[in-house]
Amino acid sequence: MAEMTERITCITCGAYILIGNGSVKFSCPECGELIGRCVRCKDLGKRFSCKCGFYGP
Repeated sequence: MAEMTERITCITCGAYILIGNGSVKFSCPECGELIGRCVRCKDLGKRFSCKCGFYGP
């Protein structure tokens, strides 16, 4: 399996994350902006908000 090394920041805590090691990225359902979530914030269910106003757990 190829290792993924795309690097973005977590929208919640601002930490740099590597996609592919438990962290995720997805498009905002409202505006399509790229959202990154680190494994810690994702597992803890920490709230995030996109610049368009969309928010989620």
